[in-house]
Amino acid sequence: MSQKPETIAQQVESAQAPGKGLPPLETWNPDLSGDIDIVIARDGQWLYQGKPIGRDAIVKLFSTILRRESDGHHYLVTPVEKWRITVEDTAILAHSLEVSGSGKEQVLSVTTNTGETLLIGEEHPLHIGAYEGSNEPRPVIGLRHGVEARLVTAAYYDLADRVTEESSGENTVIGVWSSGNFYKIADNG
Repeated sequence: MSQKPETIAQQVESAQAPGKGLPPLETWNPDLSGDIDIVIARDGQWLYQGKPIGRDAIVKLFSTILRRESDGHHYLVTPVEKWRITVEDTAILAHSLEVSGSGKEQVLSVTTNTGETLLIGEEHPLHIGAYEGSNEPRPVIGLRHGVEARLVTAAYYDLADRVTEESSGENTVIGVWSSGNFYKIADNG
């Protein structure tokens, strides 16, 4: 069994029927094969042995077989192998915030650096945290299998333009509406 990205891609492609959507990652539970020298940098670049993975198709495929488990580590999972990789921040970046509707009826969506469109809502919830040891916001959207997509700065500023205040008991909360859900960004006052 090889650790080369091309070999992993071939395993997934042979296990997945063309045009059938995402690989059935939830049914693949092989034992850990080991660590593979793949790093997803904070800027979203995927590196293999310190060099960029040159084929976008492999990066897109890998994004569909990526899982973050309860131990906090990220793994590339195939039907027969499971490789631990390094993720510096989030595995996926989200950009190009789009808005349809307004107020409580608005729907926010983003496009990821792997080409997916995510509607912010029940399936892809928004969470605004902060980086450890700082107050720098860390806006993320849940993707699938524990993987998150982080909003790039421009998308976060676009999100900030959509902020509204909502009363919650005696408190006023600042946040955004999407797909009928209110996502808290901060307390006000």
